[in-house]
Amino acid sequence: MVEELSLNEPESTMIEISETLTNERLDRYLATKLPNVSRGGIQRLLREGNILVNGKKAKPTQHPVAGQKIEITWPNPKEIKAKPQNLPLNILFEDDDLIVVNKAAGMPTHPSNGHDYDTLVNALLHHCASSLSGVGGAVRPGIVHRLDMDTSGCLVAAKNDETHLSLADQFKSREVDKIYNAIVAGHLEKDDGEIDAPISRHSTNRKMMSVQPNASRDARTTWRVIERLNKCTLVETKIHTGRTHQIRVHFKYIGFPLIGDIVYGPKSTSQLANDIGIKPKRQMLHAKHLTFTHPKTGEKKSFEAPWPNDFKQTVNILRNNN
Repeated sequence: MVEELSLNEPESTMIEISETLTNERLDRYLATKLPNVSRGGIQRLLREGNILVNGKKAKPTQHPVAGQKIEITWPNPKEIKAKPQNLPLNILFEDDDLIVVNKAAGMPTHPSNGHDYDTLVNALLHHCASSLSGVGGAVRPGIVHRLDMDTSGCLVAAKNDETHLSLADQFKSREVDKIYNAIVAGHLEKDDGEIDAPISRHSTNRKMMSVQPNASRDARTTWRVIERLNKCTLVETKIHTGRTHQIRVHFKYIGFPLIGDIVYGPKSTSQLANDIGIKPKRQMLHAKHLTFTHPKTGEKKSFEAPWPNDFKQTVNILRNNN
C-alpha cells in the first residue's frame, strides 16, 4: 500500500575507541558496541562506506586503535507514499477541518520501515478521500501527532494545511492537554508525582529512548494514582512535552515500567506472568483524553476514548486478584 520516494537525511552515531585491540577485527568490535545490529548489517555498512574511522572508509579486518573515532551513518529507508485502505475506524468526532479517532492498539499511526500498510494513515486516506493535509508529506498526510503502534486512544488528524499548522503550533506551544491511563508494575508509594527528566535516543539501540541527564530536550510527566491493583498500579498520567516513548521511558526510569511493555519492561511483565498468570500482549497504555482549540471555530474541544477490551480485562483481572 505504499510507493517509494526519496531518501531522508540520514542519522549518524559516533564511537571513540578507548583501547587498542590488536587481536580484534573492527566488524567484531562494532558488533559488541552495537548489540542490536547484526554482524551482517555492520558488514553491509562497511561495504557501502557508511562507517568511517578518523574520516576514512573503514575495513572490516582493521584493528581498533585507542583514540580513533568511528562515525557510523545510518541510511534511512526510502520514504514511502501511503495508499488508501478500507480499514475500520472508531471516529469520535469529524467535521470539514479535522477528524478525531480512537486508534486501535496494534495499528501504526503511519507507514514506516516494516509497516507499509494497515496503518491509520491508510485508513484515513480511504475514509477522507483527498481531504487530508499535505504538511506531513506523502507518508504522513494529516498526521499532526502520533501514538505508538501498541498504544490505543485519542488522536486528531487534520484535513487541510491551515488546520494542520494551527494544531501543530498548539502541540509545540504545549497548549494541548494529553491525558493517558497506564498500568505500571509495582505499587507507587505516593498518590501523585512528577517525573522531570530529559529523554534522548539510546546510545546503542536506535529503536529505544532513554533518560539522559545531559540531553538538550526536556521531558516532563505528571501522574496520579487511580487505583492500586494486585502487584500493579493504575495511573492517570499527563505529558507536558511530546518526546518519543515518553511515558514508557519515564516510568521505567523511576522503577515502575508499564506492564506488557516488551521494550522497556520485559522483566516486570515476565514476573507478573509468573506470579499471577497474566501477561498482556502489549503495553498497557491508553490515550484517554485529548483537549485542543478548534483552529476554525476557536472552540475548546475535548474528547475521551473508552478503554479497549484488553485494557479493561487486564484491570478487572488485577482488581479481582487484589
